[in-house]
Amino acid sequence: MKDKPISGVWPAAMTMFTKDGDLDEKATANHVDFLIRQGVHGIISCGTSGEFIALTDSERVRVFEIAVQAAGGRVPVYAGAGYYSTRATIECCHKAEDVGAAGYILILPYYQKPPKPAILEHFRTVRRETKLPIMLYNNPAYAGCAELTPWDVAKMVDEGVLQSIKSTFESVVPVHNLLYLCGDRLRVFYGSFQAALEGLLAGAHGWVSGFLNFLPARCVDLWRECQAGDVAMARHIWNELLPFLNLYMQQQLGPVNDLAVYRAGLEMMGQYGGYSRAPFYPLTDEQKTTLKNLMKKQGLI
Repeated sequence: MKDKPISGVWPAAMTMFTKDGDLDEKATANHVDFLIRQGVHGIISCGTSGEFIALTDSERVRVFEIAVQAAGGRVPVYAGAGYYSTRATIECCHKAEDVGAAGYILILPYYQKPPKPAILEHFRTVRRETKLPIMLYNNPAYAGCAELTPWDVAKMVDEGVLQSIKSTFESVVPVHNLLYLCGDRLRVFYGSFQAALEGLLAGAHGWVSGFLNFLPARCVDLWRECQAGDVAMARHIWNELLPFLNLYMQQQLGPVNDLAVYRAGLEMMGQYGGYSRAPFYPLTDEQKTTLKNLMKKQGLI
């Protein structure tokens, strides 16, 4: 299996819903198009920020299809096809293949907390039964199971199981170790909020995040400056982004989910933000005012 090297800014694209919670296919397609026109290098469909856990099985496949069609070959689309069940994961991967996805991003088997040997065998089995490149979504905090260390990942890279990884940790240490252990055999994406600057400067090939739905063009600028080695300019851009990241990371708006911030921010810039499915709810009027004031201060509106 030869995977064309992937890199850059890959938003975990939001799935758009109506106010009543129905899947909004047109808005979902339009959002993917918006992200691509802003310069992103790939799309993650039905990742965490795509609310895959709120979708039925058939809806999830439909969202894959919408994303692939909206991308129109301009950038690759990786399908969030992971389930707890190995069988369900394989079946979803096959459906992602059928609609034209370029690869899969697979979360660790979640909720039931399988032991690490079972997790490793889960991915080996999926690899044997599927065709496209696999991006490991290494997010034990959300999956509720054992972390795969860089040494675990390197072993699966040696076996040909994995081709890329979203390293969803605040720390940049896994990025260093993955690059050291795997070299050019694994495409490493920093996958958290708090240290994207450091992750990219450490050599990560790209950044995967829900935050990239909000200010994608500036995030592409950040990646580009890191690639060029212009640390001063990269720090300048990061400092522009950091106040918005902190709205969620430090809960500066009070208890709020990050998607509500991105959706409201897009609306304030004249781009449709859509709705999440309950139990995620939009920002309150007071929260929107705080966000709007920050956006004015930062010159975005």
